[in-house]
Amino acid sequence: MFKYLPIISIVCLLQACKATQPEPFQKDRAPEDRTEYNGLRGMVQQQKDQNYLMSKELSDKCNEAKIDLAIAESEGNSSEIKENKKTISKMCI
Repeated sequence: MFKYLPIISIVCLLQACKATQPEPFQKDRAPEDRTEYNGLRGMVQQQKDQNYLMSKELSDKCNEAKIDLAIAESEGNSSEIKENKKTISKMCI
């Protein structure tokens, strides 16, 4: 019985360590609301979240510029039309 005591102790310690480790990231939150990332899987998720947020920001700016262009065209404002077309060419892919 004492022969297996070290092995049993190690297994118990490993189980205890595993039980106290935090989640890699806050799975129940949207990427915009996540604030904690832990370990390698957390770092990977953080990169994915940052890529998503940057793409979303560009998409939002593109949509805003298109709306502003439509408003400028309806008002006949040529300087805003030019500016919005420039913004669209930069932001929209």
